[in-house]
Amino acid sequence: MNFPIRKAVPSDVPVLQALIDRSVRVLQANDYTPTQLESALATVYGVDSQLIADGTYFVVETETEASAGIQPDSPSRASVIVGCGGWSKRKTLYGGDHWSGREDSLLDPRIDAAKIRAFFVDPVWVRQGIGTLVLEACETAAIADGFRRLEMGATLTGVAFYRSRGYAERERLAVPLKNGESLPIVRMEKRIADAYTAGSR
Repeated sequence: MNFPIRKAVPSDVPVLQALIDRSVRVLQANDYTPTQLESALATVYGVDSQLIADGTYFVVETETEASAGIQPDSPSRASVIVGCGGWSKRKTLYGGDHWSGREDSLLDPRIDAAKIRAFFVDPVWVRQGIGTLVLEACETAAIADGFRRLEMGATLTGVAFYRSRGYAERERLAVPLKNGESLPIVRMEKRIADAYTAGSR
């Protein structure tokens, strides 16, 4: 299966919002309660337009079933976004445009960790390597920008995936939600080995 990856653009936002909603409701249902998810979708989760403006948010596409078999030059050929994720050179660790705890000041790559942000995969397309594809693109771009550490606020659902990609758990956090509950997440970190950075140049 071919999964082209590209930088997100503002016109992708409505599609991304729908994808995030589907992804959260299905894939995180075993780790959070329905009320936690509803409140998080209204505040914490969502598109961060700053990432799109910075050129650090990626989308992964594939052909829809309806377009399969159509000739490449056909105007009917279509694609669908099946995953998204990004990295940030800003201090905000998590949260979309509606999140009140944002801090958009720039990080210093010599001492700060780049933030891995807002990874979501369409439930229909899980376990196809989409998350890995996006994470590798983010890590490569952050390293090229001078960062030597990466960190994230991982959902409980994502911890095992990030651990398998070399991230270590640093602390447990509780994100306050407007309904009075909290959303448990895990701050995870990865240090980039000198050999890795040398090989990526």
